[in-house]
Amino acid sequence: MTKERMRWAALAVSLAALGATPFHALASGGGMSGGGGGSMPSMDAPGYDPVVEYRKGIEALKAGKYRDADHDFDHVLSVAPDNPDVLYLQGLAKGAGGDLKGSERAFEKALRLKPDNIRARRESATTLIQLGQPDKAQAQLDILKKRMDACGDTCPDAADLKSAVMAVQTAMAPPPAATPGAAGAPPAADAPATKAPASLLFSDPASGDRSYVQAVHLINEKRYADALVELHHASDVFGPHPDVLTYTGYTYRKMGDYDRAERYYKEALKIAPNHVGATEYYGELMVERGDIHGARRMLAKLDRICSFGCVEAEDLRRWIENGPPAS
Repeated sequence: MTKERMRWAALAVSLAALGATPFHALASGGGMSGGGGGSMPSMDAPGYDPVVEYRKGIEALKAGKYRDADHDFDHVLSVAPDNPDVLYLQGLAKGAGGDLKGSERAFEKALRLKPDNIRARRESATTLIQLGQPDKAQAQLDILKKRMDACGDTCPDAADLKSAVMAVQTAMAPPPAATPGAAGAPPAADAPATKAPASLLFSDPASGDRSYVQAVHLINEKRYADALVELHHASDVFGPHPDVLTYTGYTYRKMGDYDRAERYYKEALKIAPNHVGATEYYGELMVERGDIHGARRMLAKLDRICSFGCVEAEDLRRWIENGPPAS
């Protein structure tokens, strides 16, 4: 993406946030169809089933309708089966609904896909404690402690890591002696939670849009680590939205993490196969990796999608002919 396009994208999302009509497509490809438009993710989400199902799952989780939430997250996972954040939420829904084994399976898969997910590791540990598997819970706690020690007091995850370690240690502490069922007595080890913790539930679409806007500005400023924080919050709100996935892939690519970037591009294209932004960026990644044949496939696809031409196709064509532009 050219710097000029990034500036236009930032202006478009800023105008949209202020209620103005955007006059340039979002750089990410502009929504589920990839056909342009500068709306916020919350504005075009109803046309995108996985996002709708994700929001339904969040609302059901907030309302204590855990089976409904589990069902909604299943719908999302049928389209995006390897999304660790959705698996984490499904683990919450299953655990709060009493299916502790199903909950732990969801957390385990989420951690295979995203080992640095602090929330999933914390919930996995506390679920293992409820399942009577203290050794496995201790292994999860040891991982959290190691990360906390390496993190210190200044890294972005410091507070979350300390909170997670404390939560697991508290869950592992022997309960006070009391007659089960008596006033003040702890619940039985296999008793399901009455509700998902409020701290694990996420903000409304407007806050997700604000994070999305902020992420674009941060990307423009090459503050990629900060942009990821905002993009992850937008993902918490919207789930596997192709625009958010595309920008997340773009940010990881700029940070040199090509493998992770590719995963996000592939997920965006699985959900929205004609997303022009994800198609262009995936082609650019292929150029950077020396896969010119793959990049030409992405260009041919853009030429089909953009019947009358589009800037994304022309940008990728220049990448293929001349190589990546100088930073």
